[in-house]
Amino acid sequence: MSAPIAVRFDAILFDFDGVLLESEYAGNAQIAEYLTGIGHPTTPEESMNNFMGLAGADFLGAIEAWIGRAIPDDFHEARAIEDRRAIEEGLAEVAGAIAFVRALPPALPRAITSSSSVHWIETHLAHMGIRDAFGGRIFSGREHVARGKPAPDVYLLAAQTLGVDIARCVILEDSPVGVTGAVASGAHVIGLCAGMHCGLGHADRLRALGVTEIAHDFAEVARLLA
Repeated sequence: MSAPIAVRFDAILFDFDGVLLESEYAGNAQIAEYLTGIGHPTTPEESMNNFMGLAGADFLGAIEAWIGRAIPDDFHEARAIEDRRAIEEGLAEVAGAIAFVRALPPALPRAITSSSSVHWIETHLAHMGIRDAFGGRIFSGREHVARGKPAPDVYLLAAQTLGVDIARCVILEDSPVGVTGAVASGAHVIGLCAGMHCGLGHADRLRALGVTEIAHDFAEVARLLA
């Protein structure tokens, strides 16, 4: 994707995990392995269907509902170990993500709108070599707004900070939770099904939540933006 991308919107907002970073499958595989190990057989696909895109209390509540009891104390340490490994070693990009970001018009306002922490996002952007492409315009649903996804607040904050009407923004989202908030924000939403976690029926789940445009790779995203 060497030629500059033509964009008909005034700004572009990116979810991070599963859109730019190939972290959703790895993270949910670890959760599934842990839950299976404590007597609650769970596949990575079940983990993604139930927990993908959630953060904070919503994430923990969904796990407790799945296993029917309180989360064991060592769950948090197991997650922390996996997170430290990922931050130290880095994770792969979603195929084509880096080239896509680099091909955006330099003057096009853009931001990250994620449920992850700023530290997580900034560290992985540095691993990927595209931290400079966002210039600190990173918005965390757990750190910058009172209501994280599926509320639309993080997208609205990003648009306001960029000085762009949310209706003139395009959002790339991959999870049902993220899509719910993105659609509610009033932006144009593209459901991205390019990550390893996007299995059979994933696009249909996003369409059912109000997404009218689906892309299976970044080349398709580029066509939808023109």
